[in-house]
Amino acid sequence: MELKKDDNAVSIDMLLIVHSEKRRAAQGAHPDRQADPGAPPQRRGGLQVVGNGIRRWQKLEGSDLHGNLVEKQHPQQTQVITSYDSQGTQLTVEVHPRDAMPQLLKKFSLAKRLQGDKNGNTRPRQPGGKDAHAYPWDRSSLKSIPLDLRQFEKLDTYASQVTVKSGLDELVSDLLQEAHSDLERVRAIWIWICHHIEYDIEAAQEKDRQAFKPTTILQTQKTNCDGYAGLFEKMCRIAGVQCMTVPGYSKGFGYQPGQSFSGEFDHAWNAVYLEGRWHLVDSTWGSGLVDSTTSKFTFLYNEFYFLTHPALFIEDHFPDNKNWQLLKPPQSLRQFENNMYHKSEFYNKGMLSAHPETSTIKTVNGKATVTIESCAPTLFMFMLNGKQEHGLLNLRKNGMKLDVYPPTVGTHKLQIFAKGNSEIYSSVLEYTLKCHYTDMDVPLPAELHQPVGPSWFSEQMGIVKPSHLEPVIYTSDGRCSVSFGVEEGISVLASLHGDDGPITEETQRRYIFQLHREKRTELKVQLPHAGKFALKIFVKKRQEPGNYIFVFNYLLCCTNAKVNWPVFPESFGNWGPDNELLEPLSGVLPANHNVPFKLKLHGVAKALVKGQDTWPLTLNHEGYWEGSCSTAGCQEVYVMVLENANHNFYSYILKYKVNAQ
Repeated sequence: MELKKDDNAVSIDMLLIVHSEKRRAAQGAHPDRQADPGAPPQRRGGLQVVGNGIRRWQKLEGSDLHGNLVEKQHPQQTQVITSYDSQGTQLTVEVHPRDAMPQLLKKFSLAKRLQGDKNGNTRPRQPGGKDAHAYPWDRSSLKSIPLDLRQFEKLDTYASQVTVKSGLDELVSDLLQEAHSDLERVRAIWIWICHHIEYDIEAAQEKDRQAFKPTTILQTQKTNCDGYAGLFEKMCRIAGVQCMTVPGYSKGFGYQPGQSFSGEFDHAWNAVYLEGRWHLVDSTWGSGLVDSTTSKFTFLYNEFYFLTHPALFIEDHFPDNKNWQLLKPPQSLRQFENNMYHKSEFYNKGMLSAHPETSTIKTVNGKATVTIESCAPTLFMFMLNGKQEHGLLNLRKNGMKLDVYPPTVGTHKLQIFAKGNSEIYSSVLEYTLKCHYTDMDVPLPAELHQPVGPSWFSEQMGIVKPSHLEPVIYTSDGRCSVSFGVEEGISVLASLHGDDGPITEETQRRYIFQLHREKRTELKVQLPHAGKFALKIFVKKRQEPGNYIFVFNYLLCCTNAKVNWPVFPESFGNWGPDNELLEPLSGVLPANHNVPFKLKLHGVAKALVKGQDTWPLTLNHEGYWEGSCSTAGCQEVYVMVLENANHNFYSYILKYKVNAQ
């Protein structure tokens, strides 16, 4: 053996003879399977269906000198065995069949290869200190490299439309036609894979299925996570870009908050070398998602997993080698398990942080509180055990606050959703609530919808400057008055909801009397009894067809057991938006009484009250119509107006009931 060494390389001359039969026996080779020189390293062993819908990797029967995965070749062919150490040193050995004439002296090179060629024949360097990003996230960017996604619009459109004509090399060549930098080359490959390769659910559920080869993936356009990662790496190397496949644990489909990880790794992704640093991508999760109820894959492009900031990537990806976290300091597996998992949509929709930062919350006095900070006004909703109940969600200018009151002791599932710029609410957070105590005085009305209290959203919908800024209103006598400004052309509708059995829609509105004064709307509310009620507020543009839209509600609370207010009088369509009722406010009048009336009515010539007899109202100097009416001998009393003095037709505007004698 001859050994030579200088600053750049080490070379060894040796004679190597290997018996192929022994090698076959030692490795358990399958003679009926032909090797694909373009295939990624195969990860053998039983495949299990795991929580996130991907197959687990079992250990190889053999590995190289440094524990790196190596591809097994057919024993009857000349084999090339390549090994790398942690410094990127490469050892290449050719193994010939026994009956072939070996070269007596074969030179092997151990050289540090710093640059790769266009065919991907390179071993990239391991990540180091200059690749590391600070942890925790500094909120600077979702990406590990400054990007303006608008610069990719033309390239993305082109790459997504490229079709497979023959092999992988030609596909990469076609993709690179519009790519002029390593970043654009990686982007074109990423876009193509995310828009053309479907996640293979059946493969993830089968046992003993062999690893996907790039040629097979191109034919079927289906694969699993290691197939995605292997294809991405192969295409990058063909494009002359250094790329690695990184195995590890993931918080994907089926993940439960707080679960622990052990045993075989369940996922694979990639690291790609750009502009002098390593960056992370996951084309499996970038391509779409698996529906938890149907277990079907749907293409749904997710930009988040392209060059993700490592401090965000670590939330759902834990690599086998801590160096591939690209973090300083790196996180332990225990930290990965315990840290709060913010889903990709959490960041896609502009969220910045959430509190508590642990996935399990213990209630205090029967209540748990969650707050979210966002970079822009955002709509939220929540579900506790699959229902939008038992919580108060208050929108804030940059986020929200949620108070949850579990109805029973035990464990509860809390999901939080955000809308962002899309029309769809997406799940952004999940918590497990541990409740050891419930306050029986806390139960909230089932009809209390979200959000509770005025916010930027109600202002956006035309309701401004509310009299009550807080979401909860306490009343000692069962009455309250809420007012707010209303923008031009907006109509307001309100209704009251409690948990005292079925109430007609008409009755829900009869405990609220709506008044308008100088571009402000006032809602006078009388509660039928003590308890908690939802005061729901809806709006609609007067000139547009369609239904009223729910905007927000207040929670009204009264503990006075003596409260027993009747409904307000029933109003009809001719009750103008600027009319005002001072008395009587009760919709039920006492029998055999003279009842005073005082109203402000606009645009009417005459007004009267009709019971058993007719009682005219007169207009005073303050602009109010005044008078009185006897309730003797009648069951109902009406207020009527004549809008045009030249006509004789009176319109009903208010209706009262008279108590039975």
